[in-house]
Amino acid sequence: MASERSMAADSSIKQRLLARINDRSAVVGVIGLGYVGLPLAVEFAKAGFHVIGYDVSQRVVSLLTAGESHIQDVSSSEVAELVRSGKFEATTDENRLAEADAISIAVPTPLSKTRDPDMSYVLSAADAAMRQAHKGMLVVLESTTYPGTTREILVPALASRGFTVGEDVFAAFSPERVDPGNPVYQTKNTPKVVGGVTPNCVELAAALYGSCIDTIVPVSTTEAAELTKLLENTFRAVNIGLVNEMAIICDKLGVDVWEVIDAASTKPFGFMKFTPGPGIGGHCIPLDPHYLAWKMRTLNYKTRFIDLASEINSQMPAFVVEKVAHALNAERKPVNGSEVLVLGVAYKRDIDDVRESPALDVMRLLEEQGATVHFHDPYIDCVREEGHVREGVDLTPERLAAADAVVIVTDHRAVDYQMVMDNASLIVDSRNVTAGLVKSKARVLSISALKSAASFAS
Repeated sequence: MASERSMAADSSIKQRLLARINDRSAVVGVIGLGYVGLPLAVEFAKAGFHVIGYDVSQRVVSLLTAGESHIQDVSSSEVAELVRSGKFEATTDENRLAEADAISIAVPTPLSKTRDPDMSYVLSAADAAMRQAHKGMLVVLESTTYPGTTREILVPALASRGFTVGEDVFAAFSPERVDPGNPVYQTKNTPKVVGGVTPNCVELAAALYGSCIDTIVPVSTTEAAELTKLLENTFRAVNIGLVNEMAIICDKLGVDVWEVIDAASTKPFGFMKFTPGPGIGGHCIPLDPHYLAWKMRTLNYKTRFIDLASEINSQMPAFVVEKVAHALNAERKPVNGSEVLVLGVAYKRDIDDVRESPALDVMRLLEEQGATVHFHDPYIDCVREEGHVREGVDLTPERLAAADAVVIVTDHRAVDYQMVMDNASLIVDSRNVTAGLVKSKARVLSISALKSAASFAS
């Protein structure tokens, strides 16, 4: 009889939370208001929930409280309207999380210098959530991490507070799938994978995210959800590594890699187009596969595809710099003393994020060889690296004409590449963005087929 009463009580806890989610009376807390957390908080608020966003940065909280967004994919007008309506508030006061019925943790998960997971942000966020946890709360981890994190970190932490996960509190993992700058897929229309510690956990997490996201994809365990994100980005890293190696192969054979890729892309089955470049950047693709590699090392297994792709991709900035050196040498100019203009320092086109950007390595390697390096990026005014500040320059015909070499690293659509072609004397194009433009005086070199690259002089 006592056992039946306990089961009924556990069921009523779940049902009360489910009812609050369904009628939007639940309060949602979001820990971490960066490029993942803020868009998520906005979607919850737009769906009718009262959202408490918690961040340790007073600058971020002050901006949001004033109705100003610090994230490119979220407009200030959206934030301002949600703040005015009372649906969203930002705070640095951890105690406010106690008001939440559900908490999503969306904090960074960087790698250490030894390429091991740095779990300090997740641990700190989890500690904050645990200190404010109460019966009937759902805690969801979104931060990309190694398989087993939710069960190894969140569950014991909740148990230490006297809770039973799946009965009086609930825990799940739902990997973020943010693609900054994507004009088509944002938080709301990107399918959301959800895995729970127990069936009750996944049911509640699916109900919470289903209230503001179009498509929910439940999986059986938190480990399956954690591995889903790692597979997605490992797939991309490995295929980018493959096509980058193809660029090197084509260069040695004197073949245009872009022509080969375009021809292969005409096959209507069995081929997915990836393109080479100066390396990979951002918070996900260069880092996420290493979480899986690290976990497997603890199980005495070597992830050979991951390690090889990482090796190839990490060598691409040096490959681009080698192209620049060869191109300058063909004009009887050494790298040492040459003026090089780098176009684009964001890690991908049309965004303002430089995390892990290969452009930073390209600039550093050129400077190590004695070049004077400037950069232009329509989205980034300056770059700060370990105390060193680089200021961007305006893109003018005079600046282009003065450069001994122009290196296109990030292919922002806002750049007038025809103007670049018309005024630069030497261009190393790592993105093939100049293909199809009107021929000019510039000598344009791709990252492959140096032997067959010709001047556009006449």
